[in-house]
Amino acid sequence: MGLTLERPAQAPGPTLPRPSSGSGRGSRARWVWGWAYSGVLSVLLTLVVLLGYLVTGIASGTVDWAALFTSSTWNPGTLAFGGLAMIYGSAAVCVLALALAVPIGWAAAVALSEYLPPRLAKPLRLSIELLAAVPSIVYGLIGILVIRPFVADLGDVPGGDSLLAAGIVLAVMIMPTIVAVSVDALSAVPGRYREAAYSLGLTRREVVRSAVLPQARSGMRAGVLLGLARALGEAIAVFMVIGRADGRLPQSLGDIFSSLVRPGQTLTTKLAGPEPMLAGTSGPYFAALCGLGVILLALVAAATVWGTRGSTGRTARAPRARRSSAWLRTPKDRVTTVVRLGALLLPGALLVGMLGILLARGGAALNPVFWFSPSEGAAGGGIRDQILGTLLLLATTALIALPLGYGAGIVIGTRASAKTARVLETLTVAIGGTPTILLGLAGYVLFCTTMGWGRSWLAGAVVLVPVVVPVVALTTAGRIRSMPAEITEAALALGLTSSQYVRSVVIPYTWPATLTGLLLGLARAAGETAPLIFTATVFFGAPALPTGIVNAPVQALPTHIFTLSQDSGAPEAIAQAWGSALVLVLITAGLLSLAVLLRNRFEGARRWTT
Repeated sequence: MGLTLERPAQAPGPTLPRPSSGSGRGSRARWVWGWAYSGVLSVLLTLVVLLGYLVTGIASGTVDWAALFTSSTWNPGTLAFGGLAMIYGSAAVCVLALALAVPIGWAAAVALSEYLPPRLAKPLRLSIELLAAVPSIVYGLIGILVIRPFVADLGDVPGGDSLLAAGIVLAVMIMPTIVAVSVDALSAVPGRYREAAYSLGLTRREVVRSAVLPQARSGMRAGVLLGLARALGEAIAVFMVIGRADGRLPQSLGDIFSSLVRPGQTLTTKLAGPEPMLAGTSGPYFAALCGLGVILLALVAAATVWGTRGSTGRTARAPRARRSSAWLRTPKDRVTTVVRLGALLLPGALLVGMLGILLARGGAALNPVFWFSPSEGAAGGGIRDQILGTLLLLATTALIALPLGYGAGIVIGTRASAKTARVLETLTVAIGGTPTILLGLAGYVLFCTTMGWGRSWLAGAVVLVPVVVPVVALTTAGRIRSMPAEITEAALALGLTSSQYVRSVVIPYTWPATLTGLLLGLARAAGETAPLIFTATVFFGAPALPTGIVNAPVQALPTHIFTLSQDSGAPEAIAQAWGSALVLVLITAGLLSLAVLLRNRFEGARRWTT
């Protein structure tokens, strides 16, 4: 999307005015900073709840860690819980995804940054950002329609469910992240390096290779790590195309390639299946599932944190000229240009192809009756209730996440020291990269079971809050760091208290970035399926709008599409799923487009306050 989770270079935040000793002003200042620190507390509380859920679950039974890492047998009936096949499945699909996405993503990023003028690069980058807005459930549907038949023909596999199909779907999903972070890294290379290289008579290919890539390499690697974190944590899209077969391991090195075209299982698809509901909330079965959750969380957190730290602490080196043989220089330059521009066209072609499929298969969504009539039976009628449920979840999530994320951003950007800000940013980024399937399972145990809410729309909204808060917090903190020092100096000269400074200076200056971050976060939350399956939604039988909180589920578009997609033999169910998918894409694309418009409108602006 337009916002990446790569941590910007740390800059000292503005020095705040000292609070006034007056009772009225002092109480207002305490209220303001109490609210701001509640945002930081929400980030820490999310981490504590998630870790508490996993640790408590592991403590409720006995986990054979050796078997979990070394055995491929998973049989709850005999209390045999081996996770090696799932670890292998996660590794295989991620390696496949990176092998496909990294070369194309890097080449497309170089083309955007080094080969195209800004007037062409901006709309092409927008198309890639729109590709990132497509919900994972829609990627799963397209995987069922396009990727599975392709793999079935390629490997003579009935149905096409396989590790290869999951890897291809993930490659498309993580490519926008790799491109966005890599473009930022390339754009950060000072222009003087390019000028020095061109002055030596180097071709464009040689300039990029000798002067640009050495400076941007660490940032581009960070994009790969963030893409890896996304691939590791994805559940629903992989769930729909992988086949979910336990215990599948290659028996020899030669069997590895043939295993890629057979069904398999990953850590996320195991946790997204029915077993967490069947395992209860204690005992060895539940403890083993929590052990898988710990492994998944550790892998994703390591990739996310390493990715956000990958571009810092490196000293730039002067470029060194690298010339090819004289008679090959021009042909190599031309071939490289064609390859990189061709790689740039691929994401745009994917977006056009996906929109074409959605329009062709989801034509029902073009009829207003489909939007405004309730569903009938298993797959008839419209999706009015599902749209209302989705909007209710998003509105509630926004109301909770906006003050919390904004408060956290203010603390990170203004109050925290440089070291504390780095720690808080790392924790915030880690929460933002947490697999949502783990958030859903923790929410199910905490809200639906322990607190007795059952399936509740409010539980679903609360579970989506950690998806949105990090985006709001990081965009707000970044905007505060870009604030000119003259603004803070003027506030000090006027004798503003800290609460007046936040109200009169920080909020007016940062609200465009905050609103952009909120829209970006909501665009991602709108497509989340895994956490809602366990906490908030049912397929049918719920009213359009709930009248309470306890045992008050709703119907929502992502889970509606997911349920319909499981009935692939019924044409009416598939038609309903595609129509619902087109509506969901339009909602998320609308949110993202608003965010991009706001970003472009206020990018580089210096807003003075009165």
